[in-house]
Amino acid sequence: MMFCSRLGLLGAALAISGLGLSVTGQDWPQWGGANPGRNMYATAKGLPTRVDPGKPKPGSDGFDSTTAVNLRWTAKLGSQSYGNVTVAGGKVFIGTNNESPRHNRYAGDRSLLLCFEEATGNYLWQLTTPKLATGKANDWEALGILSAAAIDDNRVYLVSSRCEVLCLTMDGLGRENVGPFKDEAQYMAGPGKPKVEPGPADADIVWQYSMFDELGSLPHNAANCSVLVLGDLVYACTSNGQDWTHANTPAPYVPSLIALNKKTGALAGEDRELIGERLFHGQWSSPSAGKVGDRQLVFFGGGDGVLYAFDALPVEENGHRYFRKVWWVDCNPPEYKMKDGQPIKYPAAEGPSEINATPVFYNNRVYASIGQDPENGDGVGRLICVDATKTGDQAQGGIVWDYRAIHRCLSTVSIDPDTGLLFVADFAGFVHCLDAATGKVYWVHDLKAHAWGSTMVADGKVYVGDEDGDLCILAASKEKKVLCEVNFGAPLYSTPVVANGVLYISSQTHLFAFAEGATPKTGAAK
Repeated sequence: MMFCSRLGLLGAALAISGLGLSVTGQDWPQWGGANPGRNMYATAKGLPTRVDPGKPKPGSDGFDSTTAVNLRWTAKLGSQSYGNVTVAGGKVFIGTNNESPRHNRYAGDRSLLLCFEEATGNYLWQLTTPKLATGKANDWEALGILSAAAIDDNRVYLVSSRCEVLCLTMDGLGRENVGPFKDEAQYMAGPGKPKVEPGPADADIVWQYSMFDELGSLPHNAANCSVLVLGDLVYACTSNGQDWTHANTPAPYVPSLIALNKKTGALAGEDRELIGERLFHGQWSSPSAGKVGDRQLVFFGGGDGVLYAFDALPVEENGHRYFRKVWWVDCNPPEYKMKDGQPIKYPAAEGPSEINATPVFYNNRVYASIGQDPENGDGVGRLICVDATKTGDQAQGGIVWDYRAIHRCLSTVSIDPDTGLLFVADFAGFVHCLDAATGKVYWVHDLKAHAWGSTMVADGKVYVGDEDGDLCILAASKEKKVLCEVNFGAPLYSTPVVANGVLYISSQTHLFAFAEGATPKTGAAK
């Protein structure tokens, strides 16, 4: 169950040394863009200040493109779309469900990764993933794929709703069936089901690593990590969590963070922190990375509320390869754990939380917030800035600043390097603007609806969506200024993404591409 395939020390060192993704222009090739620090910031200029998807068409779920503003194209998704957009190699990827099927041979509740042409929005191919037979305790109905795909060297890496890490080609089966995995027909049908013959508009799976089967990981409701690609390694959270009782972790010894060889899918390293013994609920954070001096670190937000920094290069001990822990900090202060001498039980509003957002590495500091499953509602939150150069227990002296005037948070922070301003949305729907270096607060804006996705900073603007379907565009400045607010007709649970001068907004049902002065492409919504 904990078997580790061995990488040579030299080979692993070489794998870690190459940190850049193979991308062109200003692609957004993985969650956080080309920067493994995962800062939700893009360098693009000339982005639109005003956007509009167009008026809804009566009697349909489409939009009247003649009334749109700066719209390049629209693509239809399923009915629930939480997966964030990634863009590379002229293609756009996003996760959704199968409520608007493009292929009759794939019926019912399935999870999809859709691939569109970047220039036109035309549909190219899809990964079709059947649901786990264990049911919604591990693979919640109709959710779709939650992972943001990572693109590197003509390969697509993601975590599926079946709690597996997959490697796909960027071209689908329209060209050839690449790699050791050849049974796409059985995979897309589901284990034990009659095979469904795939076509050119289906995904080409290169390799598959099931964290469910190989490690015994049991995700709580959903597996959703957005993998991190560093050189020849792919890092992923295993999504291990509690069962439906919310009181028991069936597999407490399963690792929470693993690394796979990106070429073969072989297990290359794992943590040994036994986070599963201390889980509050589940694990939904994604790893990030940064170089501190000559040391490459991987940062991970645990389901125990602890922020970890590991050496990116695994070390071998007793036949297994582990990540060496460099520093750690409990993001829950004592007063979130105890009151009047009694422990505060999770998920009490005034109590402790896990880390759901992705830690962000910027200027030798790591920024992390705490939060919970949205079903648990609002509660006390905390955003901390940690000195990444220190080692050991960071509870004493490692925290640079601490911000508690924030609710529980699902959102990853955005830092504008031009101004040094940090932006973050909490689940209660408040957008906070702080000084990234000092934690000084400049303003707070109320979206008046829950915020699930993260802020995106680019071109002096802050883009953020909310549960009511409103996109808010704010000035990325010390003075609060709302530039635009527009409704998209369905909740905006994902994060706005910028790639190659185009702004991507995904609602639960549609994906929109906006660019300054753009006019809609004919037929792009198919």
